[in-house]
Amino acid sequence: MTDELKPTGGSLTSTRWRALLAEGLGTATLVTVVIGSGAMAERLSPGDVGLQLFENAVATGAGLFVLILLFARLSGAQFNPIVTGVDASLAPRSVVDVSSYVAVQVVGAVVGAIVANAMFDLPILGPSSTDRLGASLLFSEVVATAGLVTVIFGLVRSGRASHVAAAVAAYITAAYFFTSSTSFANPAVTIGRALTDSFAGIAPSSVAPFIGAQVLGGVLGYGLVRVLWPITTGPAAEFAAMEGQA
Repeated sequence: MTDELKPTGGSLTSTRWRALLAEGLGTATLVTVVIGSGAMAERLSPGDVGLQLFENAVATGAGLFVLILLFARLSGAQFNPIVTGVDASLAPRSVVDVSSYVAVQVVGAVVGAIVANAMFDLPILGPSSTDRLGASLLFSEVVATAGLVTVIFGLVRSGRASHVAAAVAAYITAAYFFTSSTSFANPAVTIGRALTDSFAGIAPSSVAPFIGAQVLGGVLGYGLVRVLWPITTGPAAEFAAMEGQA
């Protein structure tokens, strides 16, 4: 983690639990935003899929921006098992730490789906009936996830972590439109979206292939980051050196 994303305040135990709570709450809120804005878009713009997608994308991008700013200093605001995995590969973390993050991200995604469904009077646990299988969709998830990883860690390793919130929000908003899969790029969010039969949903049968494509994209993104930014620079380098991670 960079200095901007370093958890601060309190004992090691209290800081860890606050980080996990922030990560779970952030992921839950992100999924609530994704599903809720999709459901609202269906009601506001019936029959106009393009406008529905635009509304969903803008709300998701705005929500991401706020959530990353809000929780970055507590948990790193990862909200994504792929991002957590790449972060652990670039700056080693314990297995317990990584698994705890992934667990709260998945639980948070499920809670977020329940909250969104309840607000829009949808079946509480779906499931979605929207099939998203197909080679082009899976390839899109590879591209979307590789791009997301490159954006995040390219900025972090070049000492510009303060720009991550805006960059990720902008990237995801754009990727809703330039990828045929509408850029899920997140296994936890994918699981959450399988639990809503609404505009943002994905059929449970499509979840495993999507996550597989996301993992591949994460690996490719990790490779790009290591090639393009082999050495951490700027403020991020100073923090990494202090932690013995440079």
